[in-house]
Parts: sequence; C-alpha cells; structure tokens
Amino acid sequence: MTHERGPSRKQIAFAALWLVAAGTAFVAAADSVETQAYAARDTLAAPEDPAADAAACLQGLAWTPAAFPVTCCPEPGAAYDFLVQFPSPISSGDTVNDRVSLEWYMPRDETGAVRSAPAVLVVHESGRSMPVGRLFARSFQAAGMHSFLIHLPYYAKRNAEGREPPPDRLFTLIRQAIADVRRGRDAIAALPHVDARHVSLQGTSLGGFVVATSAALDHAFQSVFIMLAGGDLYGMFQRGQREVAQARRELEQAGISDAQLKHLLWQIEPTRVAHRLDPQRTWLFSAEGDQVVPIENAHALAKAARLTDRHHVRMPGNHYSVIVYFPVILQQVTDQIRALSGAE
Repeated sequence: MTHERGPSRKQIAFAALWLVAAGTAFVAAADSVETQAYAARDTLAAPEDPAADAAACLQGLAWTPAAFPVTCCPEPGAAYDFLVQFPSPISSGDTVNDRVSLEWYMPRDETGAVRSAPAVLVVHESGRSMPVGRLFARSFQAAGMHSFLIHLPYYAKRNAEGREPPPDRLFTLIRQAIADVRRGRDAIAALPHVDARHVSLQGTSLGGFVVATSAALDHAFQSVFIMLAGGDLYGMFQRGQREVAQARRELEQAGISDAQLKHLLWQIEPTRVAHRLDPQRTWLFSAEGDQVVPIENAHALAKAARLTDRHHVRMPGNHYSVIVYFPVILQQVTDQIRALSGAE
C-alpha cells in the first residue's frame, strides 16, 4: 500500500500510546526452572544456485552444517521469559561474542499456561538498547506468538564490557550475523511449545539488511518481513545519511579505501541472492523520505526479489518518523503470519 499523506495527529497519538504500552505492559513472568539443554542441528541447504554469481555469494556465506547445543534459562527481573543461547556457526575469535543470545517472549493463555504457537525471530536495529526490536518482540508475544529477539554480534549479552568492534571487522561480523539468524531458526525449532513448522523472520534497518540475505540462503522461514532496508549497498553508502554516513567515516578512518569498500560490500550484497526469496511470502516496508536507506535502494531490493506493489509497502515519512505507522505494520505482519500458519 502507498499512502499519499503524512500521519494525522490521531495516528501519532495512537502510536505514542502503543509505544508506551508495549514498553511497560508485557513484562514476562519467568517460570522457576533450572537451565535446560536441547539438541539442535543445522538444516541449512547446500549453497547452490543456477546463477554463478549467486552461487559464489552463497559459498562465501555458508558453513558446514553440524549438531549444536541450545541452552535455555530464566533471568529473574528480565522483561522476557527465558534467555536462549547457542554457539555461532562463524567464529570471530571472541568467545563472548561467539555465543549467540535470544530473548524469548512466550505467549500465555488466560490461566497463565504457555501456549503452543508459531514463532517469529526478530532482528533488531543498530540502536544499542534495541528499542524497536524489543517493541516488535513484545508485540508479537501479545499477539499470541512466541517471539525471539536475537542479539547481533557485539550487542547486549554478546558484549558485556561494552566494547566497540574494530571498523575493519564490520563485514566479518555482518557475515556472522547472517549465519546466526539462519542457525537461530534451527535453535528455535528445538524448543518446546514452538510450532516448528511455522517460524517467521522480521528485521528492521540493520536487522532488515541481515534478514534480506539470511532468508535468501534457503527457504527455512515461513514468511519474511524486511523493514527499512534495501539493496545496492555501495550506492547506499555513497548517498545514505545519519548512521550510514557515520559508518562511512569510520571505515575511511580505519584506512578502508573506496575500492576495498566496494569489494567488501559486494560480499554481503542482498540483491545477489534476493531472487531466492519467495515473493509470495516476503514483504518489504519502506519510507518514501528515508534519508538513511534512500527509496532507490529499497526499490533495488524489491526488484531483485520480484516483489509486487502489494508486497512492497511504501509509507510517507523518514527512517525515524515512520514509527507512527507501527500499529498498522504490526497488524499487517501478524495477519500474514496467521494466514500462512493457520493460527487463530
């Protein structure tokens, strides 16, 4: 859908109330159980594609599938029910960072019992406190779904000392993030109460870029929702403002030349593999006036993924003001997940 006018005062007020409620009303009551361990195994498909360039991209992102352990423990006082952890399939050389963490938000019925339901893996934005990611996770929980917020490399539990990763490691860490999200699906499928047949994927901004590539590795996720992201990363780095401009400056200061930047970005370029996404189960949400991810970059991803106008939702506003449409976006996403999973 494409809106021609900006949000009304009523919409802004409603969105503000929603944000306040979502930040305070969904505090979880963790069960009193000890740490539980589950056995999981990678179901990553072989990195093959008829297009030679796509196949080369997949080879650079894939890893050798293996069995891996998943642990689940309560954290008293946390807003989520359990902390789920598993080893990253890609090593960064940092043992803390290489242990992936998921915040598990569990849906419950009127009696407080945990419901068996579909799941959504949420990939957060670049903000250190992950407010938008947590808003989505809590909202999916309130909608009756299991939701899992993954901590990307060097975020939250994966960076206890608040260290900043070196700028020249950025691309290694994005590759790790792509792998962690895909392995995250198999970790979630090993947990109780989750309908493993129906695990969806949602990501915003930084998380949206990770989602676009991770979901294209194979067809592991039931449905995919990409928010405020796009393709042609090198072009975006030339035009993008705010966070993108800051990243560009930091890379320049780290001695990354323009030629090197172009080469590194190509290794994680979503349009190389976007044709592997199912256009009937993928949705892209974009802001017409986005100054961080220009709309041209959103169109590049939509074209590569063969998305129709119905699956490329364009809204007025910029990278930040588009949050006023959160209730509308959430309703559309939850409706699609329920329709595909047959959930009530």
